[in-house]
Amino acid sequence: MRSSTRYAIILLGSLLIAAGTNFFLVPYKILDGGIIGIALIINYMSGAKIGLAIVLCSLPIFLLAWLKERDIFYNSVLGLLTSSFFIEVLGPLQYHFLYYIELGSISSAILGGFLMGSGFGIMLRFKASTGGTDLLAKFMKRYIPLNVGVIIFLTDFLIIGAGGLLISKETFLHSILTIFSGGVATGLCTLDK
Repeated sequence: MRSSTRYAIILLGSLLIAAGTNFFLVPYKILDGGIIGIALIINYMSGAKIGLAIVLCSLPIFLLAWLKERDIFYNSVLGLLTSSFFIEVLGPLQYHFLYYIELGSISSAILGGFLMGSGFGIMLRFKASTGGTDLLAKFMKRYIPLNVGVIIFLTDFLIIGAGGLLISKETFLHSILTIFSGGVATGLCTLDK
């Protein structure tokens, strides 16, 4: 694949992830799974920047990618930095989005998860990644005969469960909807031909 096509895919995937995070999840304090879910927990508890938390939490996975498969490492670095950057850039636009588009928390959980899952799935489909648990799932697929979307869903569920101790039952249930719709979208994008 030409590098310009790969850059366009990473850009599109990062925009979908950033839009899903800022416009649908953060306003209702809904969690996603994976590294973004961990970063959202950190943000909700401390007010830390989501993009920075994602970068810092991704470092161990990047070390694994560096040791195991450097081609994926290089593509993932770009995906990680681009998606973290767009999450920070779109954050201030959240108010404007919510002013014009009014959705409930359930609709936001489903749409946000689907947008984010589509962003992850598109990137994985074209051998790129944000370097989070989607990259970890890609490595795990070599040893576990499951679709990448299913592996991400299971990992996300574990993170949401851990975060459930810190959030309300309502937010926990909305977060389950988010990872379910995200897993479906990622699975659809990564189906084998």
